[in-house]
Amino acid sequence: MILRLLALLVPLLWTAGTAHAADGLVQTPMPVPASFEGGRSVTLEGLLIRPGGPGPFPIAILTHGAPRDPADRGGMTPLRLAPQAREFARRGWATLVVMRRGYGDSGGPYAESSGACNNPDYIQSGERSAEDIRQAIRFMARQPFADATRIISVGVSAGGFASVALAADPPPGLRAVISFAGGRGSRGDDDVCTADRLVAAFGSFGRGSRLPNLWIYAENDLFFGPALARRFHGAFTRSGGRAEYVRMPASGKDGHFLFSADIAAWTPVVDRFLGEEKLAPRAAPIALPVSALVPPSELSARHRASFKDYVAAADNKAFAVSPDGAFGWKSGRRDEAEARQGALETCEKNTRKTCRIAIVNDTPVR
Repeated sequence: MILRLLALLVPLLWTAGTAHAADGLVQTPMPVPASFEGGRSVTLEGLLIRPGGPGPFPIAILTHGAPRDPADRGGMTPLRLAPQAREFARRGWATLVVMRRGYGDSGGPYAESSGACNNPDYIQSGERSAEDIRQAIRFMARQPFADATRIISVGVSAGGFASVALAADPPPGLRAVISFAGGRGSRGDDDVCTADRLVAAFGSFGRGSRLPNLWIYAENDLFFGPALARRFHGAFTRSGGRAEYVRMPASGKDGHFLFSADIAAWTPVVDRFLGEEKLAPRAAPIALPVSALVPPSELSARHRASFKDYVAAADNKAFAVSPDGAFGWKSGRRDEAEARQGALETCEKNTRKTCRIAIVNDTPVR
């Protein structure tokens, strides 16, 4: 077990710094020891972002979705949810991004398969995913800075579905669930494996759930569109579950990615929900410093407005640009080399010119 922890801590050192005194937030790797049915012990990869100081702070657990291509699971990192975790930490939450079994550098094996597309077991899948969140909550509740009586579970896509499943059998201290685009089984745009089974699973979870839920779906979600999301909500609430359904305006090309792509759109909705549930730890968010990073000179005026997205993105990021103003960037990668490679590849898809790396993290490259 000690060797496993050491093996995890080495790659986790990519988190840029452990403390950010200027913005009042602390960011650090946080491996989660977990024990599952049958005595199997694994370590789940985690990233903690919390306010500075001793606390106690209420706990927010953030967990990710499931890519359509299983080969992509290993390349996922907690950093990809760092900007969203930062928003909860700014609001007073000790926020842990946790990678479930079989994703990123978390131990395995992968445990949440729904089975064959024509005969999926979504209930089992949701319950297994929920167990990983339960383990993370148990671990966080023991930390000296934590208020174990105020806990929320926040998930996106399959992570949202897992959070809904968790609320059907809640651990001590869980007070609410926030699900962004929650669901499972999407294999293509507007194509869900045996959707009726997924609706029925939401109904099953509703029978045991009495905690307040906030469900957020975008108008143009191509994984779980508005009609299907409404069916999820109807099945859940008719079974006795308590959930507020919020249908957000269209976001980008696929609103399924609202949680990452448009943080400013959903934070007021979350703030209002947490306030109504008397779960708002602070009157106002911790202020973040204004970045002095400027766009590369080659970047066109039309594209400079989007540069702010790069500035706000997670570390292990890189920005590439070409002489004709084309660009590409990647963030939340396992290391800087991967970010550089991804940025160059994206840039080169948009131009016939040679791209260069202009910025790595927040440092211009001369």
